[in-house]
Amino acid sequence: MKKFIAILLSVMFLLSFAGCTETNKNNEEASTGDADVSADFTKITFALDWTPNTNHTGLYVAKEKGYFTEAGLDVDIVYVADSSSTTLCATGKAQFAVEAQDTMAAAFTSDSPLGITAVAAILQHNSSGIISRKGEGLDTPKGLAGKTYSTWDSPIELAMLKAVVEADGGNFDDVTLIPNTITDEPGALAAKQTDAIWVFYGWGGINADIQSFEYDYFFFKDIDPVFDYYTPVIIGNNDYMTENPEITKSFLAAVKKGYEYAAEHPDESAQILIDSDNTGSLKGSEQLVKESQTWISTQYIADAESWGVIDAARWNAFYNWLNDNNLVAKKIPEGTGFSNEYLS
Repeated sequence: MKKFIAILLSVMFLLSFAGCTETNKNNEEASTGDADVSADFTKITFALDWTPNTNHTGLYVAKEKGYFTEAGLDVDIVYVADSSSTTLCATGKAQFAVEAQDTMAAAFTSDSPLGITAVAAILQHNSSGIISRKGEGLDTPKGLAGKTYSTWDSPIELAMLKAVVEADGGNFDDVTLIPNTITDEPGALAAKQTDAIWVFYGWGGINADIQSFEYDYFFFKDIDPVFDYYTPVIIGNNDYMTENPEITKSFLAAVKKGYEYAAEHPDESAQILIDSDNTGSLKGSEQLVKESQTWISTQYIADAESWGVIDAARWNAFYNWLNDNNLVAKKIPEGTGFSNEYLS
């Protein structure tokens, strides 16, 4: 009897061992299969310029709807708080990123120019301008004279502001400049912490509407067409794009599809953005996201022939203005910093 039990236990052990071995083999095969599938996709890191907002919606739509997957791409959208998107892209830590034409200027005029190029316009027109309390005379630039303006102390920012104030008949020397540390523009204006703030209408202006704050606003592009530069844009790493032109085209085709979808389906796309936010920055701002998306969806393509196209004349006009006003270390030649060749 003891011998029989011993034999039975031995058989059970062998069967169990064989089962475990087969399971491990199946797991290894599954793991190998996953690796093979993963290896078929080209990995791309995309760096945001700020926490997720409606400028970025098309990217998240492209990811959620599977447009990147269809293009054979595995795209990781990241926001790195302590690094600029330009630096991440220029150093190759990200292949693509969000930037703006005005802040890109320094990348082309330093002693060691950065290898980046704008390859698509996210918005077709500059939606930035000055917001102020309604009825205090700041509905036009000259009204800033004798008032307080919150500044980032950027040479280009202040030069633009001076240009529009003085073109409107005001004296820029009469504008009181204070540091801009504001996160809630309507709240700061209501509390009279400042009289005027530079904001992007699609977020700051819409936020004021939601808070039922009465305000005046003027767009820089409406004061002078030279200030209708491109902000924001998608930039790419020059070396990467030169070595991988077809991947770059496939990536931008998927992104374009995402923004076209967002333009046609603002409500659904706003929810995709909210659900995709892994920074927590949009929590509690769902209404702002949805109303911002409703407005900004009309700006992705606007009057352009298609999403992403950069008009050479407008691009060059702004950099020529920087050149003429000695706002860059050295002149930026026309045609510098942008390309439409990767847009399908």
